[in-house]
Amino acid sequence: MKYLSFSFLVLIGFNLLVWQGVLERVLAEPLQVYFLDVGQGDATLIVFPDGVEVLVDGGPDKEVLFELEEVLASTDRYIDLLFVTHPQLDHYGGLREVLERYEVGALVFSGRAGEGEAWRAFEDAIVKGGVPVVALGQGDKITHGEAVIDILWPNSDFVNHKDLNEGSLVMELRGEGVEVLLTGDIGTVSENVLLDTYDMDTDVLKVAHHGSRYSTSLNFLEEASPMVAVIEVGKNTFGHPTEATLQRLSRAGSRVYRTDQSGRVRLTLEEGRIGVVQEKQIQ
Repeated sequence: MKYLSFSFLVLIGFNLLVWQGVLERVLAEPLQVYFLDVGQGDATLIVFPDGVEVLVDGGPDKEVLFELEEVLASTDRYIDLLFVTHPQLDHYGGLREVLERYEVGALVFSGRAGEGEAWRAFEDAIVKGGVPVVALGQGDKITHGEAVIDILWPNSDFVNHKDLNEGSLVMELRGEGVEVLLTGDIGTVSENVLLDTYDMDTDVLKVAHHGSRYSTSLNFLEEASPMVAVIEVGKNTFGHPTEATLQRLSRAGSRVYRTDQSGRVRLTLEEGRIGVVQEKQIQ
């Protein structure tokens, strides 16, 4: 009887461990990627299942704070990594306010500094916040658990390219059997070099340069062949996204989401599946 009782207790303990594992898997959030609605600019938030947060760009102004408040818990005041793809105001303009509101683990950029008063104010906020700064480029990578962020661009020749857009950080998030390509504002010049260097096939594409006609070429899309394409764009005078880019995306068979129409777009990545939630449902 004592043996049976012991076996029963062991079985109970084993079942508790099994159910604990099941509950942890059920309760754990999937890997999430938020394309924030910050107007004419980029801001993309990656949230890993364990809560680690990576913000890529911060849009042109403090609108990014309102978006982060909608997504993150009210008590959350820590962002693990902050990326600046390139020093143009529509990508870093809101980051000074982010640095004032949130503690940031480290800031990552290409090594290309910006110019002007706004960039100097941003640098002052970095120093005031005591944020470590790291320069990364082609071939570098960041791993977190089983997920990887590969830095594909820029190479040493393009860091100081005369066109700031062509020197944008390009990174690919690989996790949960899904690949997400974040392209900054690169144009066809950089796209062509990337095509010669990598297999650019991806599942999700953050469309470069808000849908400019000078990016997202047909050659690039034919290799990338994204199932989902997200354009971070707002009211603008540049004609973004252009009809030519939209037609190329349609020809590539991509399902397109635009933050100017859908508002914030949230992707959930889990075991090779992609879930899409739009803040505003388009009729």
